[in-house]
Amino acid sequence: MENTTLIHRLSRREDLEPLRALMALAITELQKPFLDESQIASSRTIMGLDTQLIDDRTYFIVESDGMLAGCGGWSRRSTLYGGDQSPGRSAALLDPAKDAARVRAMYTHPRHTRKGVGKLIVSLCEKAAKSEGFKRMELMATMAGEPLYIACGYEPCERIINDRGGVAVPLLRMRKAF
Repeated sequence: MENTTLIHRLSRREDLEPLRALMALAITELQKPFLDESQIASSRTIMGLDTQLIDDRTYFIVESDGMLAGCGGWSRRSTLYGGDQSPGRSAALLDPAKDAARVRAMYTHPRHTRKGVGKLIVSLCEKAAKSEGFKRMELMATMAGEPLYIACGYEPCERIINDRGGVAVPLLRMRKAF
């Protein structure tokens, strides 16, 4: 592993275009070993940026040598996954005493995989959620993301198929208690 310094900050509305470009690249490239072209196209409908996370100040950017290396966040809202364009979203607030916070919209630039970007974002999300009283986290993993989340201590709890983008895409619901 090369010795790279990762820096992080909260994202801002000015970051929208670079974030969307990173997400498109990550969906296209990192899903190739797991999904066919039609599933990758379908993934673009069910994945992506939820700007509510930016407005809630719960969405992080990670940079390496001035380059956007990854992004991801957490949420105190009901929606488990999906971007602004995804059907079925809910902005209802979760109750930290009984609900799990959500890890949301995690993407790593293909040139920065396996360099600690994902683990850094997950740790930032967990720390922030704990500070608001949450005792558990939940997420919906892509097949490409599953190894990262297992390495971070998340356990699979439900395999689903999402066909809202026109073609069936396998996903894995995972959770972790603190």
